[in-house]
Amino acid sequence: MPPEIRPAQEKDLPQMRRRLLEDAEQRRALVPALWPVAQDADARLDTALRAALSPESARFGERWSVAASGDDLLGMVHTVLVPVPPIYAGEFGPPGLLLPDCLVAPGAPPGMAARLIEAAETQLREDGAQIILAASVPGARWQPAETATNYAPLTLYLAKCGLAATTSRVAPPGGAAPAGASDDDVPDIVAASARHRATLQHLNGFWKTHPEADARFAGWMRRSLTLGDRDMLIARDGSGFRGYVIAQPATRMHFPPAHDIGRIGVIDDYHHADFDDPDTLSDGGAGAAALLRAAEQAFDRREMRCAFVVCPAAWTSKIEVLKQAGYAPAQIWWIRT
Repeated sequence: MPPEIRPAQEKDLPQMRRRLLEDAEQRRALVPALWPVAQDADARLDTALRAALSPESARFGERWSVAASGDDLLGMVHTVLVPVPPIYAGEFGPPGLLLPDCLVAPGAPPGMAARLIEAAETQLREDGAQIILAASVPGARWQPAETATNYAPLTLYLAKCGLAATTSRVAPPGGAAPAGASDDDVPDIVAASARHRATLQHLNGFWKTHPEADARFAGWMRRSLTLGDRDMLIARDGSGFRGYVIAQPATRMHFPPAHDIGRIGVIDDYHHADFDDPDTLSDGGAGAAALLRAAEQAFDRREMRCAFVVCPAAWTSKIEVLKQAGYAPAQIWWIRT
């Protein structure tokens, strides 16, 4: 008989932890600095799994399902409903996401991944998701887009480690070095963000902007200026305001619980006039690269080892800046077409 796909149960926890530790070790082998396995990984996994299996988590759309053959688990799929950031319209409700710690065990029968993906999509739709996303780590065994061809890349998460080696020069030729942001810079940051959001919406309707996005983003920027765990930087030159970047700590959204994220930084809010045109980079990206280097140095001062940058998969000019700076895709979010 083929393995049964069913909701995970408490009796599955020991084997789930073992499979997830094996999976985490595989990611660690790909890029050790980006995917370090925590010393107490087993305990972290136990806490996270027990929380995910609780009725409260199910109400918020987090679920684990397993492919069981007798007492053996041959595959696992982890899904969640992703809250829509307040700057986006979210008219289709929270998208459903297959997280990157889904897995198929070595020796599982052919077609196991496809069955798990189909079951996950069915469950997410039952939970109300109208849009379905799937995450994967390049080089890892779990690759949903290779199994289900109706997925297209939506967002790239590009990473770079060894930030201490970043050059100390941060000013572009003929320009001023990026500086820390202040409350007076918020209107310019919001205006640049509006251009950023317009490009996002042009690239994919998934990022449709909320009518009150400017006011909401301004409020968040002023709040961010009071937070001590991040650096907000801006770039200006003789022509005026050029861009902004926020260097902040990593969260669990992109890193499964077995990994230690204490020395990983994330850049989500990052825009520069050099890549206003999503297809063509201006001025060789010198100003955008200087702003990125300033963020890397901010991470280094906080003893971060790696930077993890969010970038739409279709934003060619922004990707060019990141690749020139030594970044490579470390995670991909796919959208079901």
